[in-house]
Amino acid sequence: GHGPGMGPAGLWAPLALAWSLGAAVAAEGPAEPCGTEGWPQDPVPPGAAFVAASSYRGPGNNDTRSNKALPILLWWSGSLFPHFPGDTERIDCPRGSCLVTRSRRVARHRRTRALIFYGTDFRAYEAPLPRLPHQSWALFHEESPMNNYVLSHPPGIRLFNYTATFRRESDYPLTLQWLPGPAYLRAPAVPLAQKEAWRRRGYGPVLYLQSHCDVPSDRDRYVRELMKKIQVDSYGKCLHNRELPSERLRDTSTATTEDAEFMTFIARYKFHLALENAICDDYMTEKLWRPMHLGAVPVYRGSPAVRDWMPNNLSIILIDDFDSPQELAKYLDFLDKNGEEYLKYLEYKNVGGIKNQFLLESLEKREWGVNDMTLPNYLNGFECFICDKENTRVKEEQEHKKSRGKIPAPRPHIAQFKHMGCPMPTPGFGSVEDLSEGDSWKEMWLQDYWQSLDQGEALTAMIHRNESHQGRFWDYMHEIFLKRTRQH
Repeated sequence: GHGPGMGPAGLWAPLALAWSLGAAVAAEGPAEPCGTEGWPQDPVPPGAAFVAASSYRGPGNNDTRSNKALPILLWWSGSLFPHFPGDTERIDCPRGSCLVTRSRRVARHRRTRALIFYGTDFRAYEAPLPRLPHQSWALFHEESPMNNYVLSHPPGIRLFNYTATFRRESDYPLTLQWLPGPAYLRAPAVPLAQKEAWRRRGYGPVLYLQSHCDVPSDRDRYVRELMKKIQVDSYGKCLHNRELPSERLRDTSTATTEDAEFMTFIARYKFHLALENAICDDYMTEKLWRPMHLGAVPVYRGSPAVRDWMPNNLSIILIDDFDSPQELAKYLDFLDKNGEEYLKYLEYKNVGGIKNQFLLESLEKREWGVNDMTLPNYLNGFECFICDKENTRVKEEQEHKKSRGKIPAPRPHIAQFKHMGCPMPTPGFGSVEDLSEGDSWKEMWLQDYWQSLDQGEALTAMIHRNESHQGRFWDYMHEIFLKRTRQH
């Protein structure tokens, strides 16, 4: 899933665009001198370019340039681009306009100023080479670190100039992308008396609902231990021990989990096990926010910095606060038997119950909305962020040229480790030393983590050596592997 709020937003009103990119590019010719192979050499036939494309315009600006003079932003990951119709659109951002396209024909064009990559689709061995000095690389990655550990290592993330990730430190943070707003948290909880009646019918105090097993956070290994100490009702494919009551729910649970009947069913549980698929600062998903919306207390393992974002000081139970699954089970059992103590965890739902100003201000300040048609979605927002940065860079380069070097050239902005920087996966329970030789989690995720460091280093080396042949990637990987084995 690409997160909520991906529909074209109301702000970006359609407008007919006479110029398509083909004409804009043909008018200017390919970039010189850095290699024009792979560029369509024959001129665009007259008339072919004038295809009207509808476009979503930004809030508007006073940029009077025609399309053929605008900087071009190329979505290298075409799968995400069609939040517009058509292949190419003009976007009008606060500081200036740009053309955005997914047409790779313009990859080497001198007006193509930025390449935008979607993190999950970014593969070091497929990166466009040689890397052109006039182009920025931008990373959009709101997904889990498990989708691409290359980005969690310094050589991987430093390939990029601009970032939009779940980390608050990134250039364009997407941290609260699963939280529509404060009202979502204030939705009323199922009354305690109903939850008690549910317990008397034999349902457990704790719900687990997970169908994605074998993940870097190794959550099932922990839940398996917890199940030995307290009743956990598990409806998903992982550690499955209970059936959903109706055929319809069983169907819906796989298709969509925002179904009203389904939500009503899971809201009756006192506690939801909320374990993210990978651990990283600020990586928080619907696994955390949905139980809070429903008024079930999340028993959480995920972002180590999660407390910074909580509505008050008592709204979730952190697995890592307990020395063992046994200690956690004891505490959950205590809350299960003491309604007054349990209800303290839901006080944030009362009027004025959200005490965390940082959370409220962050929701207020973000310029994009989640399922909110009055605000741009974060894809449009990030595009405009890059468009504005590139228009500024163009101006600074022109001033540098005009001043004959008296005004310094703009310095490249480079992403930092903390824009992603997720730690090495660790076992969900116990230590790596305790795991058996053939343990599938160890073989899969630890290997993936370390191999992706090598991949980031290999691509960095290729760029530094101005390598233009992608196929040599595995030679570089082999070189790194040999160097490392010699060191040990």
